Parts: sequence; C-alpha cells; structure tokens
Amino acid sequence: MAKKKLSERQKRMIEFIQDFWQDNGYPPTIREIGENCEISSTSVVNYNLNILEKNGYISRDGRVSRGIRLVTEPVVSERDSRLIPLAGRIFASQPVAMPDATSTFAPDEAISLTRELVGNEEGLFALQVQGDSMIDAMISDGDIVVMKPQITANNGDLVAVWLNDDTTTLKHFYKENGRVRLQPANPTMDPIFADPKNVQIQGKVMLVLRQYKV
Repeated sequence: MAKKKLSERQKRMIEFIQDFWQDNGYPPTIREIGENCEISSTSVVNYNLNILEKNGYISRDGRVSRGIRLVTEPVVSERDSRLIPLAGRIFASQPVAMPDATSTFAPDEAISLTRELVGNEEGLFALQVQGDSMIDAMISDGDIVVMKPQITANNGDLVAVWLNDDTTTLKHFYKENGRVRLQPANPTMDPIFADPKNVQIQGKVMLVLRQYKV
C-alpha cells in the first residue's frame, strides 16, 4: 500500500531525523526535532511523529528517549543493540555537591546504542554533562557521556571523579608528584589538585553523544 503524502513539516522532520542519524550514529530526541523544525511544542512534534509512525515512515520505541527509527534504515535487532541506563548527571565545572550532581532520571530511562558503538562491555551507564569545562575535549553542556565503570585510571584518562568532600566532577586525570591533578579542557579554568586518598574514580568516558543545538 502506498504511503500517505507528507506535509512540508513532516518532510522536514524526516529529513532532519535522517541527517542527524547519519551525522551522529543515533536518533534525535523529540526536543531536538522541535528545535530544528521550529516547533515550540513537544506535543506538536509528538503528534506529527505519531502520524509518521501510523503511515509507516518511522518506528518508535517508547521505552527509550532516542527510540525513533526510519523504516528505510536497516532494522537493528535487540541482539545488535543495547539499552544503556541514564544514571544521572555529571558536572564539567568546578566540583559540585553530590546531592545535585547525582540527581537521576526516571528509573527506566535509557538510550539505545548499537553494539558496534559500545561493544559488549558490562555495566555501562550514561551521564548527562552540565557545564563547559571540557569544551576543548568536544564535550559541551547537555552532552551525554557513556561510562565504563572502573576505580583506577591512567594519566590522561577522562573520568568521573568523586571527591571526599562530597563533590563530583568530570575531568582528565593525572597523578603526579604525589598528588592528583584533575585537568579541565577549557583554557579559562584552572586545574583541581587533590590528595589521592580523597579521589574516588567512578568510571572512564568511552563515548560522547553530542546534543544537537540549532
């Protein structure tokens, strides 16, 4: 059966989803579609996505925040994809108190990524970045980092760190001269120095998902 003809707005949405997928390797969120297509209401975006789904242009997985697929794309089976839980937020700034930094998403909120991107590593989790201390490492406010859980790091690793003063931050790790240097990737910000016994590494960044901004 022939597909129903699209409105200009729906054509623009399809084109954006396709371009975003090609550029990033994963689908956009409803908010990103709205921003690009100049639609201020997420309910209007959702209404048009429902029409596109009903008429066979896309498929949607309501379990995840990036669950949109073009039906013209190769179908990714559950065996070839993984759900990575969104565990909370991490601050790319000066260290921020733990209660704010660890505020979580809904318990079932996750992102779907192909195994080609993340492999079969166990225990992966995702954090949303807040702050601009890592902009020269191509990590901006609002981006999502996929973390490999580990408690050790090599010099230069990009890690999520908890400090014993109940703060957390995302920085490059260096151990030198008997102390730890947590180095931002922003020339306007100074490094943080700490006693190694006061530094707890929670995980290493293995993938950055850029948030599209108009």
